[in-house]
Amino acid sequence: MAEKKRKKNRFGFLAKKFPIRMQRKLVMLFMAIILAFVALIGRITYINVTRGSSYTRIVLDQQNYSSRVIPYKRGDIVDRNGTRIATSERVYNVILDVAVMTDDEANIDPTIRVLEECFGISEQTVKDTIEENPESRYSIMATGVDYETARKFNEINADNENYPNIAGVWLEEDYNRSYPYSTLASDVIGFTYSGNVGAIGIESAYNDVLNGTDGREYGYLDSDSSVERTVKAAKNGNTVVSTIDITLQSIVEKCIVEFNQQHAGDGNPGSKNTAVIVMNPNTGEILAEASYPNFDLNDPRDLSILYTEEQWDKLTEEEQINAMNDLWRNFCVSDAFEPGSTMKPFTVAAGLETGAITGDETYYCGGSLHVGDDDIGCHLRSGHGTQTVQGSIANSCNVALMQIAESIGVEDFTRYQRVFGFGEYTGIDLPAEAATSALLYTSETMTSVDLATNSFGQSFNVTMTQMASAFCSLINGGYYYEPHVVRQIQDEDGNVIETKNPVLLHKTISSETSDQIKEYLRAVMDYGTGQSAQVEGYDIGAKTGTAEKLPRGNGKYLLSFIGYAPQENPEVLIYVVVDEPNVDAQDNSALVLDLSKQIMEEAFPYLGITTIEESEAEEGEQAASEEGQNFGDTEYTDYDENYVDTYDNPDGAYVDEDYDPDLDDWASGDSPGEE
Repeated sequence: MAEKKRKKNRFGFLAKKFPIRMQRKLVMLFMAIILAFVALIGRITYINVTRGSSYTRIVLDQQNYSSRVIPYKRGDIVDRNGTRIATSERVYNVILDVAVMTDDEANIDPTIRVLEECFGISEQTVKDTIEENPESRYSIMATGVDYETARKFNEINADNENYPNIAGVWLEEDYNRSYPYSTLASDVIGFTYSGNVGAIGIESAYNDVLNGTDGREYGYLDSDSSVERTVKAAKNGNTVVSTIDITLQSIVEKCIVEFNQQHAGDGNPGSKNTAVIVMNPNTGEILAEASYPNFDLNDPRDLSILYTEEQWDKLTEEEQINAMNDLWRNFCVSDAFEPGSTMKPFTVAAGLETGAITGDETYYCGGSLHVGDDDIGCHLRSGHGTQTVQGSIANSCNVALMQIAESIGVEDFTRYQRVFGFGEYTGIDLPAEAATSALLYTSETMTSVDLATNSFGQSFNVTMTQMASAFCSLINGGYYYEPHVVRQIQDEDGNVIETKNPVLLHKTISSETSDQIKEYLRAVMDYGTGQSAQVEGYDIGAKTGTAEKLPRGNGKYLLSFIGYAPQENPEVLIYVVVDEPNVDAQDNSALVLDLSKQIMEEAFPYLGITTIEESEAEEGEQAASEEGQNFGDTEYTDYDENYVDTYDNPDGAYVDEDYDPDLDDWASGDSPGEE
């Protein structure tokens, strides 16, 4: 039988080419590769289980498609009745995605035409943007676009039939700060710059409260290269409810503007400054606060109220900046001046509190008083004759006040200046309160002449806020409340977050002294220097002031009136200052009295202030009017002419740039209590 033929091995050539030893090595290499793959798979599984989420974030970051900020809405500022004084209106920014627009040549010209048609963006501007940033995904072409313009674009963009090749343009939401009442309460409300940074006023003091937190929208490519979006919503700012009454504020500012228009001339306004504070004496709430010249909060850099275009252009950049800062400065808070005779009730109150006087004393005024080496004159050069304490206030007799101050003494007089808050911060919740501590004498530095002149409001400086707050304590029973312009914080839905209750800082005088002082202040209106400001139907107490400014003899004066109503349980205080009226005889107190009367005639009925008829106070009014002597319309200067004045702190800004009002005492107010 023939031998079976051996089957040929098809891989025999490998044995010839790879000896056994080499074959073993190949097997080992193959096994090593298999093990490596197993180890790699194990490692990947481990990473995915233990650290997969973090690596996923890294991948998503690397696949980031787009990211945009969702702006928050800055909170509103409203008046005490909820009327918006400052608000943020929704506007739109025009964004061009150059890469998308230029991806198709057919998109470029139609998109350029729509940008010009809707937003007024020139063809050259768009081409310059394309040339400078050909790969840009986010180029801002216009800002502050209103809703109607945005709606017109959105209609065009959605009309694919008539506008088929619009690409790469989208609208980004934003907010623009606006002030519906323009100039009203301008230095109290303030304005913003650089988006949402408060410059002055409430906008600055409550900047953190008004601001919110931006949101963000993220877009990225997922594993399938599909666009996924994640949105983190913006948190809007809170609403600040001010103590200001916008109707009362309008009344005050209307009267101020009319006064200044009446006395304007020779290219100058009716005064250097005209300012008014209306306050609730029982809470410290400021109901209205205004000064003139004012400015448009929507365009705060427009100083056309003071300068012609030609005059403005002639100023250097530094002069322009100084001019704007002067206009923006809140006169009521940041400027200090000699108060004049509005200081006299405080001198008498200090005398009553220390026991230096009882109120039954009489003083003789022969027209001047010899103090130290000087004769210091009264404003009535012929003299007032014999004056009671009440008469000395009603007729504003300097000589009687100097004698009262002498009986008080330097130690107690300077102590009570501080008790009334002069030289101290009031704590008002507005920025840039004046630093006045260095503007008062101490017991160590005050001479007999300084004591005499301080007694009638000369040779030391105060601010309007200090004077108004201190005067409130004279008429409300002696309670010194912290003045404030904000009463509440609300969230964007109107829910109350915080309430600012009245904060009683300290007691200044007893209720008995307060009642006595009010009788003297009523006499000012009944037969004294304030009678021409009397408003029919209201029982008003007040004090007038006329202070000659430094340097003496320059003919420049600051006139003032501070009053309240009704006499019993006062409901409102008004403080009016006219600084350097634009008239030949600036010491004419009728200027401030007429302005004060005009404001009170409109403000009192609006506020519902209790009338004489309602309080049944006719008998008290008649009794007071019969007590004193009317000296008529005498020259009212209220300054010293007969001695060399060494006081050298002029009126003006004494801003403390480091002053930081305490806004954290919302619920820390103590209820009034007797000491």
